[in-house]
Amino acid sequence: SLAFSIARQRSTKSESIKRPGKNWPRAFEKRHPELQARRVRSIDWKRHGSNIYEKIVEWFDVIGQVLQDPCVLPENVYNMDETGVMLSMLGSAKVLVGKDDRQGSRGAGVKRTMVTVIECISADGRALLPLIIWPASTHRSKWTTHSTPGWHYAHSENGYNDSKISLEWLKRFCFTNNIILCRLPSHTSHKLQPCDVGPFAPLKSAYREQVERLNQGGVDIVGKEHFTYLYSPARDRALTKRNIRAGWSATGLFPFNPERVLRDVPKPPAEVSNISNPGTETASADMLDDMPRTPTTPVTPVTTEALTSLHDLITKDTHMLEKTSKDRLQRRIQKLASAAKVSFAEQALLKDRNHFLLQINREAKTRRSTKSVVLGKAKVMSFEDLEEARAKRAAMEQALAGKPKRGRKRKSDALEGSTVLRSPK
Repeated sequence: SLAFSIARQRSTKSESIKRPGKNWPRAFEKRHPELQARRVRSIDWKRHGSNIYEKIVEWFDVIGQVLQDPCVLPENVYNMDETGVMLSMLGSAKVLVGKDDRQGSRGAGVKRTMVTVIECISADGRALLPLIIWPASTHRSKWTTHSTPGWHYAHSENGYNDSKISLEWLKRFCFTNNIILCRLPSHTSHKLQPCDVGPFAPLKSAYREQVERLNQGGVDIVGKEHFTYLYSPARDRALTKRNIRAGWSATGLFPFNPERVLRDVPKPPAEVSNISNPGTETASADMLDDMPRTPTTPVTPVTTEALTSLHDLITKDTHMLEKTSKDRLQRRIQKLASAAKVSFAEQALLKDRNHFLLQINREAKTRRSTKSVVLGKAKVMSFEDLEEARAKRAAMEQALAGKPKRGRKRKSDALEGSTVLRSPK
């Protein structure tokens, strides 16, 4: 190790030096409070701070002139970015197990299918409807059984974005609405992209929670037919006004503050001597916590809180009794209260699970009742386009079902439709 190598170089003794023990790093950290242990992740060298500092400075010089124009309002500034979503990759979860349980993993169905989502957010905290890119060559009806009005869907061979889909997105959103494009510098999205810095992390986390819930409901492998059903609530939960505006603030755009980004990016070595002390920024947030309320006690308690309140009232009333009777009564009341709390807890868990399973069954019933047919081969289609194609196909099938079959009639059918007359002898 590095510590052992340094110790050997410093030692002037002839005897061998012992290797540092397992507790040496913690002891070293205590001896040097000015140091801090931190876990760092590996990134592409081109994205490292010293290699992108000049790009970031130039970016703020260019975009600053645009954003400081009083005619440019936050509701008219947007950021578009794409992110890949693995359909059924479950994350690690903290669970309660017995002390003797040594198993550190759990079984889960793994389907390594990647779906790309294009999101667009505004500086005032709004999010446009997304574009979903399937890894396919056509649009299938089973993938859009969950209603998503206004969403758009595309397909590519590997599920990634390509130049054709990007051009189609620009035509429908930018060119139609006269939006001026501004390109971010290369290898800087992890610092300058509001989507990346803000809502995408909670979006991935919220989607994994939805997959976790579906897995608990008995669905082992999540496919493309489940995606919109899971992504829609995750999106509603993550793309909030607070998360979106936090992304714009962290990238130094709204409010405009380049030092918010530059203070965390090291300058190239040649310019270290010119580093100036950045001004400290104070952030304030309103933290409104609802104070717990004392639960009211109904005639018959129907919640754990109401039962606890009733238990406390009865306990106060027992102070007038003699000690032996009071102790016996308190023990019995405690047993009764404990049993009732367990019952209420089980009831709440069962009610929540029944509601969740009912939702899953409804979604699965809708999906199973839908035939997996091709609705279109266009590169990009909106949800309304898919619904129109679905309705046309259903009308065509209904019309075909009402037409009589071609061909000669069977002999039995001909006899049933005719009357045979015999002359009397």
